[in-house]
Amino acid sequence: MKIIINGETREVPGEMDLGELLELLSMPTERVAVELNRRVVRRAEWTAEKISEDDQIEIIHFVGGG
Repeated sequence: MKIIINGETREVPGEMDLGELLELLSMPTERVAVELNRRVVRRAEWTAEKISEDDQIEIIHFVGGG
């Protein structure tokens, strides 16, 4: 299935939810914000949000420092 992640077209295997996608991408989920088709998705909803063909996903990873 073809989706767009942070402006880049990517191929991912079949049906999955946002939580599974983050796991597939080896993203640390503690400091991540996810937007699906221009709508912010709360962490508690990641497993309920299924990804579909041509979805646009933005993943923002927060980094601490000073």
